[in-house]
Amino acid sequence: MRILVAGATGNTGARLVKALAEAGHAPVAMVRESSDTSVLPAGCETRMADLADLPAGVASDVDAVIFAAGSGGHTGDDVTDKVDRDGAITLIDAAVDAKVGRFVMLSSVGADDPSNGPVGLRHYLEAKHKADEHLKSADVAHVIVRPISLSDDSGNGLVSIAEQVDRDGEVTRDDVAAVLAASVTQAGLGGKVFEMAAGKTPVARAIADAAA
Repeated sequence: MRILVAGATGNTGARLVKALAEAGHAPVAMVRESSDTSVLPAGCETRMADLADLPAGVASDVDAVIFAAGSGGHTGDDVTDKVDRDGAITLIDAAVDAKVGRFVMLSSVGADDPSNGPVGLRHYLEAKHKADEHLKSADVAHVIVRPISLSDDSGNGLVSIAEQVDRDGEVTRDDVAAVLAASVTQAGLGGKVFEMAAGKTPVARAIADAAA
């Protein structure tokens, strides 16, 4: 499958692009002029686009889209809105227009109820909430993945996936990338929203169970 990845050169996105390529897919990395494309696999196709000002047709000629972008923890509320809310919503609409087969959203625990999240994260969670709600109502098969806090440790491929998970601790970006990659093709997963944490179940089995 040809899969457009937003946030392809980010900490999680770069891992995702690698996982997709290793699974035999053809990732299409959405990049900006300032993006560090050296983190991408050799020969990876790129597509120039900025989430703050997406061009028409950005989701054309792909089978699926994965939103793995994020404004980062050191930006202001205005950038969070432009990337995590407005950029995501615009990309969802572009995916609908292009009639892609599936849209996978990397969200966050707490996006279901931002008002109960940590004070410092509420604006971010509200942005993610609005993007998630827009995706739920969009005319495209979708999967929304909400991991707990992320770490850069090496993943072990063992996760916990459920409507609600234990939110203490961390889950590795490697394992989040693996779940995002598997969520693109798993039959029966369309329309699912789930949280994820480190666990004891191999990714493929956990994703299959979530689709059941």
